[in-house]
Amino acid sequence: MSTAPRWLTALKKATEEHSKSTLFQLATVDAQNRPHVRSMINRDFMDVEGKPGLPLLISSTDARTPKTRELAAHPSVELCWWIDGSGDQFRIAGRMRIVPSPELKTSLPPSAPAPADCPALAAHDAAGMDWQKVRREQFEAVSEHMRASWCRPPPGEALPGGYPAMDEWPTTVKKLAEAETEEEKKLSQEAFRNYALVILEPSEVDWVQMAIKPNRRTRFRRFGEEWKEEVIVP
Repeated sequence: MSTAPRWLTALKKATEEHSKSTLFQLATVDAQNRPHVRSMINRDFMDVEGKPGLPLLISSTDARTPKTRELAAHPSVELCWWIDGSGDQFRIAGRMRIVPSPELKTSLPPSAPAPADCPALAAHDAAGMDWQKVRREQFEAVSEHMRASWCRPPPGEALPGGYPAMDEWPTTVKKLAEAETEEEKKLSQEAFRNYALVILEPSEVDWVQMAIKPNRRTRFRRFGEEWKEEVIVP
C-alpha cells in the first residue's frame, strides 16, 4: 500500500497551522507561448481511497478567464507555494484538469482522458467520480462574497464605467438551495455557471525548508503510486 509522501504531510501540517497560507502562484503559457502567472487559493486536498500516495490539489476559478483555456490547451504546469509562517517553499509540478459547467464546455478545449502519468485522476474516473458534484460542493463551501465574484463581467475585460461601475455588482450570492426569490436564484445559477473546478495531480515536488539552518531541500518524484525522494543542494 502506498503512503502519503513527506512533502504532502508537511504541506498539510503547514497550512493547518498557518490557515491563511493557502495562496500559491500558478504559471501557464498562452497560445503564443507567452508566460502568465497569477495567485490562486488551494481549496482542498483529495486522494484515491486507500492510496494516500495519489493526492490531488483542488482549486477554483472563473471559467471565463484566459487561464482556463490556457490550462485546457497546456495542462502541464508548475506552481510555487510559500508558507510564510513555517518558512517552507513548495514547487509542485503536474497536470491540471478544468471542470467547468456543462453549459460552458463548448467554449473550452475538451478535457482529455487522464493520461498514463495521472494515476489519481485515472483511478477517480474509473470509479465513476462525479466531478460535477464535487464542483457544486466546492462552490457551496466558499463564502457568499466569493460566490458574488462570479456574477461580475468576465475578468480582464475593460470596465467603461470605471471603478464606480463596480457599485452595481452584487456583493453576496446565496447557495443554490438557499436562494428564495427569483433574483436570488438567478444570481446563484449565474455564479455556479461561471464557476470552474481546477484539479492538480502532482508528479514532482521541490520542497525547501528555509526555517532550518542550513536550509534543506528535497526533490520528490512520483513513479507509479510511489514517491522517491532525493536530497539536493538548496
